[in-house]
Amino acid sequence: MTPAPGSASPRRAPAGAAVLREDVTDAIRAAVFEELAAVGFARMSIEGIARRAGVGKTAVYRRWKSKLSLVLDLVGAVAVQGLPAPSTGSLYGDVRALLEVAAHALRHPVASQVIPDLLVEAARNPEISDAIKAALLDGQQGVVAQVVREAVARGELPEDADPDRALDLVVGPLYWRLVVVRGELPAGYLDDLARSAVAALTA
Repeated sequence: MTPAPGSASPRRAPAGAAVLREDVTDAIRAAVFEELAAVGFARMSIEGIARRAGVGKTAVYRRWKSKLSLVLDLVGAVAVQGLPAPSTGSLYGDVRALLEVAAHALRHPVASQVIPDLLVEAARNPEISDAIKAALLDGQQGVVAQVVREAVARGELPEDADPDRALDLVVGPLYWRLVVVRGELPAGYLDDLARSAVAALTA
């Protein structure tokens, strides 16, 4: 039957187009967490993830091209939880808020179990190193750069303040404590670290 003139024809998805079901995507992500906890990144496989999720390997490959891209997707999501940049009205307040977010992210099971493994892989593979930088570093650099710009505008930091140095001073000690040493944070640790970072930045 020919549609009447001026009437809209129903739109159809292109033949062969894959519709990615959200429940399948969620099941795969949950399976990645379980697989990482069970075997670690080095021994993790797409086959194992698919088996845990109850799907075929093709369902995983439709969404991610490799186990690295899948894990980096999750790590990147964890890394930016709680962002965008804080705007508390003071450099100390912004740094303290950043530390709170970073501490939460670094204590997440994905970060605590996967990031050390990924860094070992990155030392051997420049492609992995670049991917980790894009997933973890670039977004945090942007947030810290905004904090520094606002502090400069308020007169708390000089105009030549270096955002990269600020990132090192703020997040570096926290990363050492939580990821390398794997120690607990004593009461008041984030407050003391925020004061120390601000003192170093303003010196």
